[in-house]
Amino acid sequence: MKCDVLILAGLWNSGPEHWQTHWQARYPSWTKAEHRDWNCPDRDEWVAELDAAIAACRGAPILVAHSLGCMLVAHWATSGSPYKVAGAFLVAPSDVEAPSYPAPVNGFAPIPLAPLPFPSVVVASSDDPYVSNDRVDAFASNWGSRLVRIVDAGHINGESGHGPWPEGERLLQDFCDHIKHTT
Repeated sequence: MKCDVLILAGLWNSGPEHWQTHWQARYPSWTKAEHRDWNCPDRDEWVAELDAAIAACRGAPILVAHSLGCMLVAHWATSGSPYKVAGAFLVAPSDVEAPSYPAPVNGFAPIPLAPLPFPSVVVASSDDPYVSNDRVDAFASNWGSRLVRIVDAGHINGESGHGPWPEGERLLQDFCDHIKHTT
């Protein structure tokens, strides 16, 4: 794949069977943004860590985010950072404002609903336990993201059977190609 990628895992990090882990192994030049505390995330700390990771990239990367990582992107986009990204590939954004969200997160609510200042695509499952279809529609619409809905894919992670996830890799390649043709 011919694009610079910065991987953003969600709450609890991506395990060994997660598609982000598989993709990073397949493309060793891709970087993963690290965080001090994957289990009890603090929004301001995570935004600062993401900003530092973007600053360390050799160019404007494509952010490849999963779950809470998608909310991290939305918050970073409103942070006033001087750094630029080429786009964001946002998979299974989780609704931290829903009562069913599985863990406390410090500062991630309310979720920013301002348009993202870069191209983006939201990939969401029709039966994700961490976000309703109405909410993911609202996220994509407000962020100005193209929405790709996958039927019955759960949370699009290792537990839902999305290990290497070749379909997702093709979606990311299409997104990268689109960005290259429009810039």
